[in-house]
Amino acid sequence: MIQEEFWKELCKEIQGKARLVAVSKTKPAADILALYELGQRDFGENYVQELTEKATSLPSDILWHFIGHLQRNKVKYIAPFVHLIHGVDSFPLLLEINKQAAKNNRVIDVLMQMHIADEETKFGMDERDIIEFLQYYEAQRNSLSHVRIRGLMGMATATEDPTKIHSEFIRMRQFFMNLKKSEFLAKSYFDTCSMGMSGDYQIALDAGSTMLRIGSLLFGSR
Repeated sequence: MIQEEFWKELCKEIQGKARLVAVSKTKPAADILALYELGQRDFGENYVQELTEKATSLPSDILWHFIGHLQRNKVKYIAPFVHLIHGVDSFPLLLEINKQAAKNNRVIDVLMQMHIADEETKFGMDERDIIEFLQYYEAQRNSLSHVRIRGLMGMATATEDPTKIHSEFIRMRQFFMNLKKSEFLAKSYFDTCSMGMSGDYQIALDAGSTMLRIGSLLFGSR
């Protein structure tokens, strides 16, 4: 059952600050449709098969975000319609997204996944990796006209310590701003610093997040 009142209050809280992606993975199409009818348009999924099935059965103006770890051999299934791919963590993956986007005559927006947590189990690139990634990107930019790097995505350490979470988000926000002032100077499309989920979204907002990924607070526990 969707949490309608929370959604309304959250939309008021983040208006003009951040964009809300409703994380609908494992949730039935009926729940997504209920939130859609309230006005929500951005929805996030992390399984390719589930995403493609939902995209064919739900309204065509939904903006689908792929927020999971994406395998290169599965890019082709979401390339025709995906709005934003959040977890790009390697240059070969970016090349595949560009290839499949070209086949569909599209430009696909992506976020570079930054590793900011202590846990090794989380995916992502560190600051040096991202700089090297962008150097590769710049060197091959002429052949990468079907992808557009919109910003960064990161997940904080799973901890009860808000100070630690805040410091990780601040670090990511500062790096995002540094990239915006250097690598992406005068490129207005580099505008997304996606951080903050159900357990830490308020900390993320305070640290300057421009995109939240909220699931259980909107749809209830899985």
